[in-house]
Amino acid sequence: MLKLVFIAAMGAALAAVFLGGTPSLSISSGTSSAGTTQELSGRVRVVDGDTIAVGQENVRLLGIDAVEKDQTCRAADGGSYPCGVYVTDWLRARAEGRRAVCEVEERDRYGRHVALCRIDGDDIAAELVEAGLATAYRRYSVRYVPAEDRARENGIGFWAGSFEPPSSYRRSRIEGVEPPGACKIKGNISANGKIYHVPGARSYDRTGIKTEEGERWFCTESEARAAGWRAARGGS
Repeated sequence: MLKLVFIAAMGAALAAVFLGGTPSLSISSGTSSAGTTQELSGRVRVVDGDTIAVGQENVRLLGIDAVEKDQTCRAADGGSYPCGVYVTDWLRARAEGRRAVCEVEERDRYGRHVALCRIDGDDIAAELVEAGLATAYRRYSVRYVPAEDRARENGIGFWAGSFEPPSSYRRSRIEGVEPPGACKIKGNISANGKIYHVPGARSYDRTGIKTEEGERWFCTESEARAAGWRAARGGS
């Protein structure tokens, strides 16, 4: 089933993947009953299963959570497969090089726009959830909960087998990360910038490090400051 879904998406989008030219970006603002909104539009470059770049701007798809790139899932026959790679490839076949229009709602802790994005009027995030390739991110939105329920009940996509919820997978990976040797200072990146946390600080234990997001470990505070990080408020 997964193979057929992928082939269908690939066939529909393959020509768009090879569009030439430099990615363009249009940013506009407007006012609605909900307040001021920002709109991004431009050619898509796929980063992972729920993140794209529109022009030069990174965009996290609003309201969904896809499995991580290095995550594996279990198929209906009990075998495992690289579902994180699969969903990224599926989205790349669907959206790479095509023009998207995104309604921005906010920025996340990594500075990415969080937005509802459409291609030819079709909601990309909804398509991922309906295909059983992403879950509704209930912590932030219930928009896609009905679509997830339908996919799960019908055993579509990843729901045909089993998989660890992406948020649970990320949490277990962060908790399992050990600092390299004596370098135990955590260089975290948030919406407030690059902030380092030293052992014993009140925020230290609850701060995770995602090296794939540019976060890192430091051996000394002077090393952290030289790299552009600043001490966390309330003690370092």
